[in-house]
Amino acid sequence: MSKELFMNVAQIAIHYHDALPSMRIGVSASRDELSSIVDSVLPDEGETPDVAIQTLVTSVEKGLINSTHPRYFGFVIGGSTPTSIAADWLTSIWDQNTQVYNTSPAASIIEDVVAQWLLDLLALPKDAGVGFVTGAQMANFTALTVAKNAVLQKQGWDVELNGLQGAPHINVVCGECCHGTIYSAIRLIGLGQKNIRTVHADKHGRIDLDTLKKTLDLCHGPTIICAQAGNVNTGAFDPFADIVALAKEHDAWLHIDGAFGLWANASPRFKHLVFGADEANSWATDAHKWLNVPYDSGIVIIRDREMHRGLKTTRCAYAGPANVDCRDGSQWVSENSRRARGFVLYAALRNLGRKGVTQLIDNCCDMAQEFANQFAELPYARVLNNVVLNQVLCRLEPEWIPDMDAFNTAIASRVQQKGICWLGTTQWHGQTALRISVCNWSTTREDVRQSMISIRNAIDEELTTLHN
Repeated sequence: MSKELFMNVAQIAIHYHDALPSMRIGVSASRDELSSIVDSVLPDEGETPDVAIQTLVTSVEKGLINSTHPRYFGFVIGGSTPTSIAADWLTSIWDQNTQVYNTSPAASIIEDVVAQWLLDLLALPKDAGVGFVTGAQMANFTALTVAKNAVLQKQGWDVELNGLQGAPHINVVCGECCHGTIYSAIRLIGLGQKNIRTVHADKHGRIDLDTLKKTLDLCHGPTIICAQAGNVNTGAFDPFADIVALAKEHDAWLHIDGAFGLWANASPRFKHLVFGADEANSWATDAHKWLNVPYDSGIVIIRDREMHRGLKTTRCAYAGPANVDCRDGSQWVSENSRRARGFVLYAALRNLGRKGVTQLIDNCCDMAQEFANQFAELPYARVLNNVVLNQVLCRLEPEWIPDMDAFNTAIASRVQQKGICWLGTTQWHGQTALRISVCNWSTTREDVRQSMISIRNAIDEELTTLHN
């Protein structure tokens, strides 16, 4: 029965993967229509495995966004490579628990190897600690938790023993364009969002150094600075070398949120954008974005390996004594039980190799520049950002349109309804803009061409509607 079930599921997966390039992107059904498809009644008697799986497929297939499509540009979501998908299947089949070495020696050793590969690819300190988490949110959470512990330790305060009540005040300094996951992480670690000192950013979203220096001069006591590699709208990078100098001058912990931008270090063409980032204290990134592996593959990196390893010092008696020569997966992250995330990364990196990772990044950036070039040729169009990486912001501005924000929103909606490609909108300097993120290994110039045809048609249709 298991063999037949697995073969059936494999055929469903193969059909989906092969048909993906010709599929509609996005959904056309309403929430009520999608809800009506799902049988919400829990059966008293269990269904056979094949019926349960088929019911799952029927329940979800019309609500899938098909975001691994080569013409999906809505968020920074990479399309999983076939090798990483296959490795993810095996990870589920093997079902290893990476809590301690004894629960899966294979997972422990693989994670050690992958950690060294990642530090090498991202040009970060070779003796740094590496943890494998769900995504960039938990990577930022973990890094800032370690940062909190470290800066208080310098003040002679043991936060793990005493908690935050009565602890020295921690200054948290962030650029005004930092990602929302930074704010969430700061709330989750108990420092409070209202205590954040927000630093002005320039027109590209980069931290303004003069404002940062003035802000740090006002900070007394333990301080954490959060910088960004790859603004989620413009792709811009903070000036790390200068920020590092200021952080050292003020004895501050510097954390870099590099969910997708940190991967620029793997490309000779783009590594200049990350210059100086290797001098930070911690980093967060996400392999599902630019290594194109399935979800649940965030990465947290801490310069002080022993401080990182000490993130969780409580150990269950049944886990046995700790062995410093063997990696216990739970020491580097907030979870105990979790899947063996290193297996997928190991297979993906072996499949791509150093050159393949570089080519993936370079191709996405080339396609982003192609989008920007073609947008710039459209009537009424303005590209709002310097396309330094894989992000493109564009705004359509016919002078006679009374509400240009509504016009741009309508264009995005029409594009989404067509299902040829998928792009969204964002707010940038108080204006609605079209946002394109190119982050898929399979995106080609032909995909850009088809997408631009769909966008031009959407513009023509909306202008015709407004004229009438």
